[in-house]
Amino acid sequence: MMESKILLVDDHNLFRQGLRSLLERIPGVQIAGEAENGKEAVALCEKLKPDIVIMDITMPDLNGVDATRRIVASCPGTRVLVLSMYSSRRFIEDTVKAGASGYLLKSCDFNELSSAIAAIRANHAYLSPAVASVLMKAVGDSKDNAASDSPLTTREREVLLCLAGGKTPKEIALQLNVSHNTVQTHRRNIIEKLGIFRMADLVKYAIREGFLPPGE
Repeated sequence: MMESKILLVDDHNLFRQGLRSLLERIPGVQIAGEAENGKEAVALCEKLKPDIVIMDITMPDLNGVDATRRIVASCPGTRVLVLSMYSSRRFIEDTVKAGASGYLLKSCDFNELSSAIAAIRANHAYLSPAVASVLMKAVGDSKDNAASDSPLTTREREVLLCLAGGKTPKEIALQLNVSHNTVQTHRRNIIEKLGIFRMADLVKYAIREGFLPPGE
């Protein structure tokens, strides 16, 4: 895999320094620059064209959600991984709609951070298990309202949210107590029914169709 350029965006200098030290331990990762607010992040993205932006949400001048929206629009080759202390549905929903490719909590450990970056480098979406749990609960709370108009079965919606959380088919099979082949069948059915192939777009579909209720 080619080297990936990463831009760090957070309004806390000490946090950025610590994050830089951790990321420099990952092979194939180059820190292209740092920004302390959303406005600066957008400008640096247009200048540096990083592969990945690790983005905080609450910042001065321009928040992370609006900055993500502008970056995705102006730098289509750049993907955004949100790294936030907030796990509410409101923030998750807003950042996914803005075009973020991943959502990770600041309470994560280094291994999870590495996994998220690896997933995004491989052009996959990533939601931390904690964030995926929030979405799964939301699906459970709202499934009766969403089910009637959805082409997906209840099980297919469960598989969709597990996939969005970064789980492998084997992990999904264990969680749902079904066979690996059954999970693969559900995955194919989801793609065929929706005509959607990118995981980030599948998550957006889930939000748009009401599998995920309005944020808290």
